[in-house]
Amino acid sequence: MSYLGVGVSPGNVPVYHGTSLKVIDRRVRLAELVLRILTCGLALLCVVLVATDSQTKEFFSIQKKASYTDLKALVFLVVANAIAAAYSFVQVVRCVVSMVRGNVLYNKPLAWLIFSGDQAMAYMTVAALAAAIQSSVFAETGQPELQWMKTCDMYAKFCNQVGEGVGSAVIACISMVGVSCISAFGLFRLYNNKGKSDARW
Repeated sequence: MSYLGVGVSPGNVPVYHGTSLKVIDRRVRLAELVLRILTCGLALLCVVLVATDSQTKEFFSIQKKASYTDLKALVFLVVANAIAAAYSFVQVVRCVVSMVRGNVLYNKPLAWLIFSGDQAMAYMTVAALAAAIQSSVFAETGQPELQWMKTCDMYAKFCNQVGEGVGSAVIACISMVGVSCISAFGLFRLYNNKGKSDARW
């Protein structure tokens, strides 16, 4: 329902739809969509690069195979990015449907659900990335004090591909943090708009 530019949202929160607000809404929704697509694509790329990476070396007629499952941090990275990619894909579909229908999310329970999901995904991807980077540094440089040797000297191809996967995870993680900021903006704007809109009634 609309009266003099004032509409009532599905969440029963009156919202003023001025021209500048519509432009801002469109830009924010477009930025959210782009970041979610970026997160989905790069998280999936990380999963593919790390999970399919392996290298076999022969030492005195004994074959040793390096795989991502040898490092628990890389397993965590793969699982976290797979979950983030699946979650981002669902959110991309929601964003596209919302843009096609032309409505803006003003339902508080759903906004809280999306905000909570985005926060959980952001924290999870940051934690997985931090663990993977730490393990990668140990694999690259070793730790002489603990008598850990430089694994990447023996498995250079394996380490290079893991490095590419971690690099894509870094950008996916940054995108996920950006998405969580946008969802926070969308959520808290509902509470901010309520007071302003009531004044216009």
